[in-house]
Amino acid sequence: MDSISDPVEQQIVSKNKPVRAHVAGRSRKVIEVKKGDSVKVNYQGSLADGTVFDSSEGKKPLEFVVGSGQVIQGFDEAMIGMNIGDSKVVEIPVQKAYGERRDEMMMVVPVEQVPPDLTPEVGMKLEMGGMNGEVVRVVVVNVDEKDVTLDANPPLAGEELIFSIELVDCTTP
Repeated sequence: MDSISDPVEQQIVSKNKPVRAHVAGRSRKVIEVKKGDSVKVNYQGSLADGTVFDSSEGKKPLEFVVGSGQVIQGFDEAMIGMNIGDSKVVEIPVQKAYGERRDEMMMVVPVEQVPPDLTPEVGMKLEMGGMNGEVVRVVVVNVDEKDVTLDANPPLAGEELIFSIELVDCTTP
């Protein structure tokens, strides 16, 4: 085997498969993420204007199984092919994030149907029971004398999302 002096390019090969790489003075596993792998990632999510809406900073890394639907499609797809220690920035289009905002997700509720102990205010976040017993999260977007308008769209619907992702760990099934 030829000696490679650049530690970033140095690999040990077993049965023609790279199993370890020496990177910046330390060894790390070379595992290309694929569907079904359990991964741990550090991330920061922001909008196109730079507003940060979520981050794992100061928390445990996000853990999920790639391809299981636990995260939005674009985030899932961004993991494929990454190796432990890799970082990247990915722009996720609306269609692979939370989708477009939908008018049918807006509800107008007569004031008489609001519980008497609740005083709705614009911006208030509420949970209500759906038709099939599921919990539906809504935001109050308008209140007048007769009606309360609720928005059940996901808060990030209609937004292109930008994620900085660092793969911390990967376990294959």
